Amino acid sequence: MKCPELQKQALLAIHSVCDKSEDHVDLLREMGGVAFVYNLSKSSIVHPDVKETALFTLGTVAEANVYCKNSLCRKETFIDLVEWLTKEDVPLTKKRVTVYFLTVLVANNKLGQTLAQTTGCLDILLDLFRTTFPLSPETTLRTPNATQTYKLWSSVSSALCGCVNNPQNEEGQRICVAAFPIIKIWLQQIALPQTEIFQSIFFFVAMVVANNSCVQESFSASGGLEVLTLTLVRFASEAETSLLACQLSVSISKTLSACITDNSALASGLAQYGVVYHLLSLLMNPNLDPEDKLSALLTLGHCTEASGKTQVW
Repeated sequence: MKCPELQKQALLAIHSVCDKSEDHVDLLREMGGVAFVYNLSKSSIVHPDVKETALFTLGTVAEANVYCKNSLCRKETFIDLVEWLTKEDVPLTKKRVTVYFLTVLVANNKLGQTLAQTTGCLDILLDLFRTTFPLSPETTLRTPNATQTYKLWSSVSSALCGCVNNPQNEEGQRICVAAFPIIKIWLQQIALPQTEIFQSIFFFVAMVVANNSCVQESFSASGGLEVLTLTLVRFASEAETSLLACQLSVSISKTLSACITDNSALASGLAQYGVVYHLLSLLMNPNLDPEDKLSALLTLGHCTEASGKTQVW
């Protein structure tokens, strides 16, 4: 206990042994090891690096074993997560590991999603989503380590998706509507080479609006649907000469599909942007694989079945 480096090595050994092995995690849990590691992660007498490694190990064992995950999914755990995420002096790496642990707890877990909402974790994630956006000038000035900032933002984006979907959580989706205005601005600012950032935004939007007509309407009311559609038009026009533009066009079409599924009013409103023409053009692109073509076809179907006007391309 007086040697932080040995503690880290021991924790990483636990991580290695338990990774993707439910039986080993069961043994660790029965021995009281999971509780010990959790207490280590919040101890005031161990080295900060050890606490960070302990959190990483907890995420590993919870991801590998549902019983371990359920034992850690308590209100007290989420309250600790809130404290770690809101402390000003916490390093970006510690925050990222904390978000990873949180992501594991909410993934495919209705109880975890509910605890994230009731303890304020979801609100904190939304705040981090906005304030750590890697292309924001304020973020660049505040945190010069661009790589770590992007990794944190990407992790936060994944955690938010886990909070609202699989299983679908309508209350979580409603709360995440608060991010729509800033997403509209981001979509207007991002350039083609920033593909990974685009993909995270598209996936977040798709998860938040999925199977929820009220949230779909909110995204449209914020101006997000129009900007998303114009972004598709922009990249689809470049898809023949740019593989990146082609790939992003497919991603946008998937997101657009989630935004208008079972919502004929929103789908028919896309006629004015010539979406059908651009989707047909995308379908003829030789760079598309069968799965991508299917995604574009589904979006095309939503557009054409909504209104006769959309079919006049």
